[in-house]
Amino acid sequence: MTTSIHPTACIAENVKIGDGVIIGPYAVIEPDVVLGDGCEIQAHAVIKRFVRMGSGNRVHSHVVLGDLPQDIAFSAETVSYLSIGDNNVFREGFTAHRATVVEGATMIGSQCFFMNHSHVAHDCVIGDQTVFANNVAIGGFVEVGNNVFMGGAVVAHQFCRIGCFAIVRGTSGLSMDVLPFSTAGGAPAKHYRLNAVGLRRAGISGERYKALTAAFRLLRAQQSIADLDETPEISILKAWLAIKSKRGVHGFK
Repeated sequence: MTTSIHPTACIAENVKIGDGVIIGPYAVIEPDVVLGDGCEIQAHAVIKRFVRMGSGNRVHSHVVLGDLPQDIAFSAETVSYLSIGDNNVFREGFTAHRATVVEGATMIGSQCFFMNHSHVAHDCVIGDQTVFANNVAIGGFVEVGNNVFMGGAVVAHQFCRIGCFAIVRGTSGLSMDVLPFSTAGGAPAKHYRLNAVGLRRAGISGERYKALTAAFRLLRAQQSIADLDETPEISILKAWLAIKSKRGVHGFK
């Protein structure tokens, strides 16, 4: 693969650039950045210091990756990171900040799609194959699982957790956690039902789907799911619930 760097791009000396990387006009790559093989950095994108990026990522125009956290107590001399996996798409105007914790990292997984002007704050952890629609904004230390869909203009308070295979309806406000495998929405948000479409697309059907239905019926009634038979999804749900929440869990509609 041939690497192509536009002559107007501004690239620091100690940047590690993989094979087949394309860097467009007026892009800025700061020191201590790693770009994996096959990444595309389009015109006017900015990759700030301490970004670690895997292969095959596409960074559109006017994206800013790895800027300082929006935390008034943060010292710019702190060494912290933004860690990005493989094959993600960052559309125009997307921003993500590095961590506040010394040697810590804001983490974005692989095969995610971040639509225009969405934002990932400091110290967040984003799983794989997750989608942020336009103007989604999540606060610091938010955790978003695998295969999550965040609808347009969703906002999430710091320290919230959004479980895997959840879908959050557009313009919702999250001040508490969202259960895995669920559909939630509103301001403040409430759980409505299982994410039936997402589960079907993932091949979660039959007895596995029935087990989740039983689990959500119990949770809606504020009862324990401890005695339910184990399926892969029930095991994930039990493990997620066993982690102490800093925000509590949104209720049901």
